[in-house]
Amino acid sequence: MTATPTAPLPFARISLKWSMIEAPELSIAETFAMLAELGYDGVEIDAPTDMPLDELRGASAASGVALPGVINARHWSHPLSSPEAETRAAGVQGMIAALETARTIGAETVLLVPGAVGPEVSYATAWDRAVAGLEQLLPHAERTGVRIAIENVWNNFLLSPLEAAAFLDRFDHPLLGWYLDVGNLLRNGYPTDWIEVLGARITRVDLKEFSRAKMDAEGPWKGFDVELGEGDCDWAAVNAALRGVGYSGWASVEVPGGGRARLAEIRERVEALRGL
Repeated sequence: MTATPTAPLPFARISLKWSMIEAPELSIAETFAMLAELGYDGVEIDAPTDMPLDELRGASAASGVALPGVINARHWSHPLSSPEAETRAAGVQGMIAALETARTIGAETVLLVPGAVGPEVSYATAWDRAVAGLEQLLPHAERTGVRIAIENVWNNFLLSPLEAAAFLDRFDHPLLGWYLDVGNLLRNGYPTDWIEVLGARITRVDLKEFSRAKMDAEGPWKGFDVELGEGDCDWAAVNAALRGVGYSGWASVEVPGGGRARLAEIRERVEALRGL
C-alpha cells in the first residue's frame, strides 16, 4: 500500500485499544515500551478493570505513551436502555466506575454506548432512558473532569448524524461529545456526512475499515474483515472533512490486533493514510 504524502491526518496523536495487544510474555512496563518503539502515542483500556492502575500510570509516564481514554466495559451487559431498572442502575454505576478509573489514570474521555433498540425496547423508550441515564452521569463527569464520548455502533439507535447532534444538543454540556467510529458508519452511510453535521461535537475518532462487498457476499459482520486502506472508506474525504471542522485530536485504531509484528503493520498502515 503506497501513498504520496501531502498533508498530515488531522490527528494530533495515534492510539490503539489495549485489547488489541497480544503479548502475554511482556509486563505492563515492557508493553508500553514496545508501543513507544512502534510509534503509538497512547493506548485505551476498558473499565471497570482489575488492571493495576498505579502500574499503568507508571509505565505510561516512563514510556511517554499516554492513557488518553477509557472504554466502558459494561454498556453492553448493563445498557442504560434495559427494560430492567436494576440493570440500568448497574449500568450507571459501571459508567461511574469507568469515570473514576479515567480520572485515576489521567484519561480525558470515557466511551459510552448510550443504549440499544430491540424487540423489548422501543426507539422512544431507548431515547428516554438514555437521557435519564446521562442526567445521572453528567454530575459525575463534572466531578471527575472526564468527558463522556458517545459512540456510533450497530445498536439501532441514533442512526443519523442529525439525530446524534440533536441528542447531544439536548444536554448542551461541555463534557458530553461524540466518539466517531468511521468503520461503523460505512454499512449504511458516509463518515463525511457525520463529520459535517457533528463538527466540534466530535471528541474522539476510531480508525476502522469496512467492505460493503464482503458484507453483501458473506454477511454484515464480515464487512469488518478488511485491512485499513483496503475497504470502502474514502480516507482522503474523511481527512478533508475533519480538517474542515477543525478536528485535531486523538485517532484510535480499532482493528484485529496481535503481537509486535502485527501492531507494527497496523501503525504503518495508519501512516500510509496520512497523505491521502
